[in-house]
Amino acid sequence: MGHIKGQEKNSYLNLQQRLDKSPQGVPASKALFEILQALFTEEEAELVSKLPINFVTAEKAAKIWKKTPMEAEEILDTLASKGILFDGRQDNNRTFILAPPMAGFFEFSLMRTDGKFNRKVLSQLYYQYLNEEDDLLFAIFASNTPIDRVFVQEETIQPKDYSLVLDYERASQIIETAE
Repeated sequence: MGHIKGQEKNSYLNLQQRLDKSPQGVPASKALFEILQALFTEEEAELVSKLPINFVTAEKAAKIWKKTPMEAEEILDTLASKGILFDGRQDNNRTFILAPPMAGFFEFSLMRTDGKFNRKVLSQLYYQYLNEEDDLLFAIFASNTPIDRVFVQEETIQPKDYSLVLDYERASQIIETAE
């Protein structure tokens, strides 16, 4: 990776490697590292790279990061305010989870109107990452696990058009058999 030079960039490399473990993944590229640098401070990148894939409380993050729960909650709040983390309640505990990159914090960063991010620069970087660099497209389409799935909404099919809808295509069947 010629575009990652010096020890100071290890936090962004660690973050990219953490993000790449998610179901969608994000392959390393020049544009991706520029995106990450625009969205995360170096410290935030290093801390987020250590977060588990599942929900985390401030107390758990504090243990992982070797910080106090108050320090961890402040960092988590900052990341949530930037649209990078989702926050909510689970069993009366406030929890946080890293938003996925696409259909997640990539888009949320462009929705911000508070001036936290330069939306023009990010738009150009997203365009480069998605349209000019091939790594992400190859990763998505080479995956054995599709990132989307179409279900039939049975009520919308007219009797004249109805041939056969198999159970695995029926949203109602998926809902009825879910555990």
